[in-house]
Amino acid sequence: MELSQIRYFMEVARNEHVTKSAEILHVAQPALTQAIHRLEEELNVPLFKRTGRSIRLTPYGDWLYKKLLPLVNELNELPEQMKTMANLENSTIHLNVLAASSLVTSAIIEYKKTNKKIHIRLNQNDETDLYDICVTTKHFYKQDKNEKDSIFVCSEKIFLAVPNIPRFSGLKSISLAEVKNENFIALSGSKHLRTICDKYCQEAGIAPNIIFESDNISAVKNIIGANLGIGFWPQYSWGKLDTNKVLLLEISKPSCSRDILISYKRNKSDCSQTEKFYEFLTSYVKKASTAKHY
Repeated sequence: MELSQIRYFMEVARNEHVTKSAEILHVAQPALTQAIHRLEEELNVPLFKRTGRSIRLTPYGDWLYKKLLPLVNELNELPEQMKTMANLENSTIHLNVLAASSLVTSAIIEYKKTNKKIHIRLNQNDETDLYDICVTTKHFYKQDKNEKDSIFVCSEKIFLAVPNIPRFSGLKSISLAEVKNENFIALSGSKHLRTICDKYCQEAGIAPNIIFESDNISAVKNIIGANLGIGFWPQYSWGKLDTNKVLLLEISKPSCSRDILISYKRNKSDCSQTEKFYEFLTSYVKKASTAKHY
C-alpha cells in the first residue's frame, strides 16, 4: 500500500465522489479510479460500492478509513512538528509549564527586565516532549539513573486555605479528617496538583465535596474568603496570600507536600541562552521556597 494510494483513498472516502476528489487532488479522474481499483486488488476486498451515480464505503472501506484516519492526521502534523523542532535551534526558549504557572510567569517577567532580546514560548501540553525546559510536579520524585535531562527538584508543602472565621481562627494546623464534611474549592486548571491532593484525601479516608472549580487562582482565593468553602493551597508557587479573609493552616495528618520539577534538555547546538534562563528560573524558585508566604 503506497502513500499516494492512501491519500487517494482517504479523499474519495471523505467525499464519496470520485470527480470531486479528483479535482481536489489535481489528478485525472481515470487515474484516480485506477488507483482505487489497484488498492482493492491489493487488499482483495471491495472498498466502495456504487449507489446510483454516487459511491459509498463498504464495511471494509469504512473499517479501513477509521483505521487510517489517526495515522493520516499524524502524518499531516509532521511538517509543523518538524518546524517546531527546527525552531528549538534558534534563540527562542520553549517552556512547557504544567505546574507552578504563577511562579514561572513572575520569573519570566523578572528575567525579561534584563534580557529583553530573548524570546520565550510558553506551552502547557502534557503530551509533548518538544521543549527546552519543562516545569511539572510529582507526588514524590525519584531520580531515574537513566535520566539524561538536568533536573532541579524543590519540595513544597501543601496547606489548607480556610475562611477566617471563628471555627478556624486561632488554629495553626488541622487534619483532613476534621474537614471531611466541608465544601471544597478547587483549581480546575492544575490537574497534576489535583491528582496529588486527591491521593492525600484518599489516604485520610475522605471524599471532598467540590462545589466550585476555577482555573483562576484569584477566583479560588476569593471564593474561600467569602466563606463558601475550603481548598488546598501550595506553600509558595501560587504566591503570597494577600488577604486577611483567608487563613493557611498546615495539614497535620496526613502531612501534605509535593515536588516541583524543572527539567532542562540540552537539545540545541548552542544551549547558552537556555542554560542561562534555566539557572535563573531554578534560583528564582529556590528563593521563593524559602520566603515567608503566610
